[in-house]
Amino acid sequence: MSGVNNSLQNQANKPKFSVVLQSNAIQNLINNTLGDHKKAQRFITAISSAVATNPALQECDSFSIINSALLGETLNLSPSPQLGQYYMVPFKQKAKYDKNGQIVSPAKTVATFQLGYKGYIQLAIRSGQYRSINVIDVKEGELLKYDRLSETVDLSFVDDEDEREKLPTIGYCAMFELVNGFRKVIYWTYSRMLNHADKYSQAFSKDAKGGRYPKVSYEDYKAGKVEESDMWQYSSFWYKDFDGMAFKTMLRQLISKWGIMSIELQTAFENDMTFKDSQDSVPSYVDGEEAPNINPDIVVDEQPQEEAQTAEKKEPLPQEKTVQQDLL
Repeated sequence: MSGVNNSLQNQANKPKFSVVLQSNAIQNLINNTLGDHKKAQRFITAISSAVATNPALQECDSFSIINSALLGETLNLSPSPQLGQYYMVPFKQKAKYDKNGQIVSPAKTVATFQLGYKGYIQLAIRSGQYRSINVIDVKEGELLKYDRLSETVDLSFVDDEDEREKLPTIGYCAMFELVNGFRKVIYWTYSRMLNHADKYSQAFSKDAKGGRYPKVSYEDYKAGKVEESDMWQYSSFWYKDFDGMAFKTMLRQLISKWGIMSIELQTAFENDMTFKDSQDSVPSYVDGEEAPNINPDIVVDEQPQEEAQTAEKKEPLPQEKTVQQDLL
């Protein structure tokens, strides 16, 4: 129960977001970053509203919220979930200790900056280097030929959109064409994407774990074979929006390996899946994962808020305690 008590104590001691937002230090940070008083006031109004209407964000470290939102603002991206350009995702950051076992940083919830696949497209187009860029799912019967060596893909799409939506997805295809005429296409099978998510996402598993989390496979999850009381186990973006995460993965693979990176794109890549929990701290990658721009194959995922809260109520098996403590 000590972990629960510490969490409640930290929450009780955490100043209200509105108080932090109105402090001189934060006001100066916002004004200096945005460089325009009216823009800064609009930003303050927008972020105040976003936090007030999102209970999950209210649990987060205030500095991490402000820094994530400022990054999105400086990239001229919208945090609107409907637009899907970037998200501020709560992540349960575990406590850090020095070599003597003394606590350096207590466990807390931070708001991470997560670029959406539409944000990648927006930044690429804005760079002026891309004549076209797109990513799609490929349905059963649409793939006529794929040459792995030359990476040429021959597709024949189902015209009826309603019928197409009913067909199973067999893969994903992404392409771009630069203004200088260079063109690149990549194709991944659905199986490859599923294995990728299973390998690199902490909160996703394609298979059931024999009665432990997750209790059912991803395919059974899609079929609705999850009890309502267990839905907290499946709050990863890979569960909630597999196609969206797959699109993001395809674009990151495509742009980082063969595309032209503008300053804005580089900034977005370097800060994707990061948080800053103080005014002058450097970005930290969630749970110690490597930076996406260093290894574009890595897809890190948020520790689901529901999972972190419910894990405190569960009685773990002895062999699970170390893993679970790491997650908390």
